[in-house]
Amino acid sequence: MYVCICRAVTDKQLQEAISEGTNNLRDLRRQLGVVSSCGKCGRCVREILQQCQQAATAEVSSAA
Repeated sequence: MYVCICRAVTDKQLQEAISEGTNNLRDLRRQLGVVSSCGKCGRCVREILQQCQQAATAEVSSAA
């Protein structure tokens, strides 16, 4: 699904960037260009970032 229409960024691209270590909105903006034009994708980008971070934390917790 497209998250940022202005830059044609999908949720999969966001998830991939986050899984590769991009862990904040500033770095996602720099890397993918999200939230840099109209800003309407900001809320969705933040939600995806938070979900990925929570999933990573849960994964680490269950592995311990």
